[in-house]
Amino acid sequence: MMILLFLFAVLLAAGLFFIFADVLKLPTMGAAKAMLSAGKESKKASKTVEAYLMSGAVKLSKIIRMDEYKRSRMQNVLKAAGIAMTPEIYTAYAIVKAGAILLGVIPCMLLFPLLSPVLVFLSVLVYFKEIRKADEQLKAKREQIESELPRFVATVEQELKNSRDVLSILEHFKKNAGAAFAKELDVVTADMRSSSYEAALTRFEARLNSPQLSDMVRGLIGVLRGDDGAIYFQMLAHDFKSLELQRLKGEAQKIPPKIRVFSFIMLLCFLFTYLVIIALEIMKSLNGMF
Repeated sequence: MMILLFLFAVLLAAGLFFIFADVLKLPTMGAAKAMLSAGKESKKASKTVEAYLMSGAVKLSKIIRMDEYKRSRMQNVLKAAGIAMTPEIYTAYAIVKAGAILLGVIPCMLLFPLLSPVLVFLSVLVYFKEIRKADEQLKAKREQIESELPRFVATVEQELKNSRDVLSILEHFKKNAGAAFAKELDVVTADMRSSSYEAALTRFEARLNSPQLSDMVRGLIGVLRGDDGAIYFQMLAHDFKSLELQRLKGEAQKIPPKIRVFSFIMLLCFLFTYLVIIALEIMKSLNGMF
């Protein structure tokens, strides 16, 4: 009986999906995958489920409304994180993905009601995880770039002794920068060639919203305006080096607790091995007695 109810729920869900897909004129799976892959920086093929969710998100995004400040902020975060979605589609995708999990409550109510609260809790977690994904990606990207700023500032300090061409300094450092920082330098150098240098650097600062990057950009703008800049970048290099040492010390302090955990697990394994050996010897002794 339970198997029949499960099959009925699956077939009913599939039938309702195809009916709604025809009524709402959802795109075909091939078109959905192509649309989803086109908005990604990586060339990894989109999954079928992800393509269906994106199709639903595009439809739902048409009824989502945001105030101008929230939309502008989210748009800047998505652009800086490398996510090619509008704020409405991004929000709708999080809602659709959480809603898809929440739909699993319907068959659970028929087959296993105790699992329903778990699915509700899981859908809430998925929503918050998806809605924060852009901020997390931007944070990781910002940390990667900030880790290279001490070396960049020291390079600028040395370069200013021979040249005051900011564009040339950025292009030279780009060859030895990490992937995230090199990509941002590609954007800012292209922006500098097509517009004013100060405006391009200001947009570079606004994209990542990093205090350390703001200090560096402020110094570069000062160089463009005719300031000496050598002393400023010398002091900035000293400050950044101190911040880098603090960051490395913080990471080093996180290592001992991790080592303790693995040491404790190893100790448990040794104890378990000895207990198994003792238990086997006791069983052999008992078998010999009987």
